[in-house]
Amino acid sequence: MSADLSWMLEDIVRNVPKARHAVLLSADGLPRGATEGLPAKDVRTISAAMAGMQSLSRAIAHFAGDADERQWAQTIIEFEHGWIFLIGAGQGAYLAAAAAPEVDMQQISFRMHRLVARLGDNLTSPPRVDAGKADDGDGTRDRTTTSPGTGFVLDVLDEVVRDVHGARHAVLLGGDGLPRGATSGLSRDLADTIAAAMTGIHAYSRVTSPFTGAAAESEWRQTVIEFEHGWIFLIAAGRGAFLAAAADRDADIEDFSTRLHGVVPRLNPGHARVGGDDA
Repeated sequence: MSADLSWMLEDIVRNVPKARHAVLLSADGLPRGATEGLPAKDVRTISAAMAGMQSLSRAIAHFAGDADERQWAQTIIEFEHGWIFLIGAGQGAYLAAAAAPEVDMQQISFRMHRLVARLGDNLTSPPRVDAGKADDGDGTRDRTTTSPGTGFVLDVLDEVVRDVHGARHAVLLGGDGLPRGATSGLSRDLADTIAAAMTGIHAYSRVTSPFTGAAAESEWRQTVIEFEHGWIFLIAAGRGAFLAAAADRDADIEDFSTRLHGVVPRLNPGHARVGGDDA
């Protein structure tokens, strides 16, 4: 694939109002093309960050559900000043696009997928990534029924998962990346694994901020990862903390996302109840 594919990426910027940039990258983080006006340094940063994010996303696909097929579909990152969209562009390639907050999300998604189809002569494999099957090393794929232990369960997260059809798990992570609490039924081992991966995804998400076109780094709000079998959410939870959650494919994700954001104030020290006691 050569750099002259950059001109094809201009289709997104020209035809989608509020679209800002687009980058084509390889799975190993090398840029394969970019729209005009995006500094070469930013192109390299975006390419490396997106590739790293996908590697971590595949590693935690089982968090969204224990399914035979765990293909990744797309990743969406929301900032205060805009959006970033990432989809597959064939074997070993991804297409990323950045847009202002007011962009028509359906329109930019349509243009991105159409561009991937046009790139088909150069990118011959289906634009999806198989997340594979996670294994804990003892023959099991997802030890989610082990008791997490006294003092680890967050009642407020249990409420959200219980009240939303298809919701699976949630984990609160501190600014240091360590799990501070989780829903009942989620093992401490799995919580630790998810926390480590989510810390990396959070870092990769934040470093992509310049891609959206802001003059200065703006507030990161959430990263949503869609798989064929489910969803993973990572949202800001104040004071350097963030909240990771997972849901099945048929879950009401709008309701789930709203409830997750709504519970954040109750997770602050003095408000959340851990294991039935005041935090």
